[in-house]
Amino acid sequence: MAQFTVYKNINEATKDSVPYLVDVQNDILADLNTRVVIPMCSTSAFGNKPISNLSPSFEINGSSYILLTPQLAGIAISELGSPVCDLSEFRLQFINALDFLFTGF
Repeated sequence: MAQFTVYKNINEATKDSVPYLVDVQNDILADLNTRVVIPMCSTSAFGNKPISNLSPSFEINGSSYILLTPQLAGIAISELGSPVCDLSEFRLQFINALDFLFTGF
């Protein structure tokens, strides 16, 4: 499990509206049975204009997805599907979104 890896959402109740989960937990905590993730939805499914600092968008497999930072959650590793891609090159955008969520800056 690597920080900023995007996984398929395998939860039957939510996978259609939230197809991806991005792992934002630091790798130093890899021995835990849980991961902190941020859901992602397609840009077209997001009704309002997102706050760019809080909900940046990323391209995955040719489509645009929004980071739903306010829906940050801890889930069991077993609830993660297969890895889709690595977004670690956008680390600063993730850190900024989390910082904005917690501090407003």
